[in-house]
Amino acid sequence: MLRSAQQDNAHIKNKQNTMTIKRINLSEAHLVINLFDKYRVFYKKDSDINLAERFIKTRLANNESVIFVALDGEASIGFTQLYPKYSSVSAVKNWILNDLYVEQNYRKQGIGEALIKTAMDFAKGDGATYIQLETAIDNYTAQSLYKAMGFQKQEPETEYLLYRIPV
Repeated sequence: MLRSAQQDNAHIKNKQNTMTIKRINLSEAHLVINLFDKYRVFYKKDSDINLAERFIKTRLANNESVIFVALDGEASIGFTQLYPKYSSVSAVKNWILNDLYVEQNYRKQGIGEALIKTAMDFAKGDGATYIQLETAIDNYTAQSLYKAMGFQKQEPETEYLLYRIPV
């Protein structure tokens, strides 16, 4: 489903000024590359700007993800990245919110919540029935936000088993 740029942009008033959230395209990848690198460092990966740039640009070039960035003026202060999840049995496309990051000095101002709400609006407009996410067991701040927003912790699947093998 195609959406206009206006539908994918949101203006949120935070404590200091107006923050804008917008969906980015390949030509705007530079807006999230440093944030993506910081996100990976948060999850104990080595900083690697070249890897971050290649990964983000490839996802956008191949239409493999949807990325929203939060801007404070011209400064990128947070982002979220969504990946499609298809179900053959249900014949639907849903979304996995795989990445969410807000710059440290902008946290606790509602930016993460605004990014998630923007992602939810996008997914709903795209015909999805849910957004799924995972977080580290010790990321209590994120868990608190997700619970407060209405995300429900899922129990292990009873009808299907998940298998994984390294390749």
